[in-house]
Amino acid sequence: MTTRLFCSFIALSLMPALAFSAERIWDSDLKRFLTDQEMTMAEVYLKEDESLKLMFPKSEHIRKEIIKLSPEKKTQIEERIGWKFPEESFEVYIGQTGPQIDGYALVQNTIGKHKPMTYMVGVDSKGLVSDVELLVFREARGSEIRQKRFNAQYEGKSVLDPVRINKDIINISGATMSVRSMSAGIKRVLVLVDEFYLKPAGIGSDTLAAKKDKGFLPSIFGN
Repeated sequence: MTTRLFCSFIALSLMPALAFSAERIWDSDLKRFLTDQEMTMAEVYLKEDESLKLMFPKSEHIRKEIIKLSPEKKTQIEERIGWKFPEESFEVYIGQTGPQIDGYALVQNTIGKHKPMTYMVGVDSKGLVSDVELLVFREARGSEIRQKRFNAQYEGKSVLDPVRINKDIINISGATMSVRSMSAGIKRVLVLVDEFYLKPAGIGSDTLAAKKDKGFLPSIFGN
């Protein structure tokens, strides 16, 4: 066997072991490496079409649009939410009854502790979170975020709210990374809806902020 062939043989024989080693992930909370079962687990709670029925229970029809982000728009949104993301386009579901827009819904995939989790965020026609549903969870811990007693606290949040742990979101012990991940995704949805739908309609964050700046006294006199 030539030296080159021998080296190739050794490299190929080590590939499975190296691949296995590369996939091992240490969990600092559990103080051990995650098992193969924990690494490959994927708990499916809802399918996308099932989640849409929860987002738009009274809508006559639901249509889908794809919004594409220019480099400038992507940078603007990243600056607003405070973190960078790889996606350059998003699918937006729009619930509609007659000419009236009932709301918007986007599927989000954001990293929990080690792997992405999939969830749908609903936003009403005024830009307030209407519902959050966990579709697929792939971590060993943290699935408590699917419980309504937790994620109901996102409902009513607008793009002007922090949507952050220790600000306006109460954490779940042992699921901090999942909570942070979901909060970040929800903030992104609020900003996307604001930039692409609410602002063009004249009811976005700039309009809300202007009204808020007028204060309480002017509102009494109808200004």
